[in-house]
Amino acid sequence: MQSRQPFLVWRMIPLIGLLFVALLLGMHWGAVKLSYHEIWDGLWNPSEDSYISIILWQIRMPRVILAACVGGGLAVAGAAFQGVFRNPLADPFIIGASSGAALGATLALIFIVGSTTVIATTWQIPWLILSAFVGAIVVVGAVFVIAALSNAGRNSYLLTLILAGIALSSFTGALVSLIMFLNHEMLSTIFNWLLGSFSGRHWNEIIVTGPVILFSGCLLWLMSRPLDLLSFGDETALTLGLPIGKFRFMILIAATLCTAACVAVSGVIGFLGLVAPHMTRILLGPRHGLLIPGSCLLGAALMVIADTLARTVIAPAEMPVGIVTAMMGCPFFLFLLISRGQQSKL
Repeated sequence: MQSRQPFLVWRMIPLIGLLFVALLLGMHWGAVKLSYHEIWDGLWNPSEDSYISIILWQIRMPRVILAACVGGGLAVAGAAFQGVFRNPLADPFIIGASSGAALGATLALIFIVGSTTVIATTWQIPWLILSAFVGAIVVVGAVFVIAALSNAGRNSYLLTLILAGIALSSFTGALVSLIMFLNHEMLSTIFNWLLGSFSGRHWNEIIVTGPVILFSGCLLWLMSRPLDLLSFGDETALTLGLPIGKFRFMILIAATLCTAACVAVSGVIGFLGLVAPHMTRILLGPRHGLLIPGSCLLGAALMVIADTLARTVIAPAEMPVGIVTAMMGCPFFLFLLISRGQQSKL
């Protein structure tokens, strides 16, 4: 296993290259197509009077960097949820973290922001993150408690986990719909935000949410070894002396915080936290020491690509990026369900 470690690390280089290409394409494509020479010149020789520098530094760069941060954060959170719940179908969207964060952030939009702009000022973004975090931790905690109270075998536990997540996600979705119904003046704003989008985002969102995503992601990476042990089951982890309650709580808090920060600035974007860890696991294996950074790179690249497609496929109109990720992730999720069902019959 030790001899394979350097080989697997080298296999992360294609992921770094894919992210670089995705960022380059994200800066290249748009309403005004910039050549690669113009991008290079605008990056290294910016000018306040140049329209290229304005487009690059005030519109394209903040958007692609924020998309990369959110994509990487959701992928890392998805890998952590899959490890701690021992469920390859778990992700922030299915477990209920995204829907809980959406409920908390929607309440913050109504009572804190209270305008026609989703995120108006820098000081309001931390309140959105805090509200989203509270909503997400409540829902994820409820899902975890329900699954634990099922007091059944492994298969029943995993089924209860998924069903509880779906049920509570539907319930929180109904609450969000009720809030939208009672606040007609912000109906369009909340609805567009819930679909997931990076339109109109600037450096302020990156300055506030970037450190939160980086901190929670690094914390999860530092707990890679406990995640590996939890993936083998509670009995094995206890035998090896791991305090499972303590580490499970810390992992859930870090993954939920990461999800809340992403949802607060991008809205609800589903399936990316499911797809990216699985694709990375095929490439790098199940060890979280490599799986978490690999998922971060791949998730960031996939999100930038999805956002680039969202704003160019039907240009000059723009499609919510949540629709693109759902169209990519839903078939993959159905494939996982079918393949797991076939494996259980063997």
